[in-house]
Amino acid sequence: GRYPVFYLLHGGGDSDDSWSTVGRAGFILDNLIAAKKAKPMIVVMPAGHTSRAPRVPGTMTGDEFPQEFMKDILPYVESHYRVMTDRGSRAIAGLSMGGAHTLNIAIPNLERFGYIGVFSSGVFGIVPRPGAPAPQGPPWEEQHKEALANAKARQGLKLFWFGTGKEDFLLETTRATVEMFKKHGFPVVYDETGGAHTWIVWRNYLRDFAPRLF
Repeated sequence: GRYPVFYLLHGGGDSDDSWSTVGRAGFILDNLIAAKKAKPMIVVMPAGHTSRAPRVPGTMTGDEFPQEFMKDILPYVESHYRVMTDRGSRAIAGLSMGGAHTLNIAIPNLERFGYIGVFSSGVFGIVPRPGAPAPQGPPWEEQHKEALANAKARQGLKLFWFGTGKEDFLLETTRATVEMFKKHGFPVVYDETGGAHTWIVWRNYLRDFAPRLF
């Protein structure tokens, strides 16, 4: 048999084993599947820091990873593992930097993803933050205007979920991002929870997000 596939991305300064160690993703998903609350799925946890990118927590590492994801990671997974390849069987989510990566991957390729999750994140630089470097180039919304206007691609999106804690330093970034997507007609689900930019929050988000998939 074949399984739906869930791409789960880590945050800045973390690595490809962060979700399975401190994030406890295997335990969370195994328990949900055993309780019949989530469907069996293949979870792919790639390394999101590209070779040339600086390892600076809280900053975006350029756009190399989204290119690598679409060019190398996704085709590799689909040719080497028993995954279903229809849109409704493909989910992507990430925390912090991984949430920004999720948007940079999924929005330009919306026809490929049925489920999108953004944990404690949003479009980096959408609201100015004290001490943060000024964003380079045109604003994100301008860069992605064709994708944002594609109503046909938007219709097949089954879930577009954001979660951020009220004590999170990226709270205003999330709120502004959610408003921007709503303005463009996206069916955003936004869960503003307690908590800060910490793993206890992200484990809860995985627990809440996974049962909604597939």
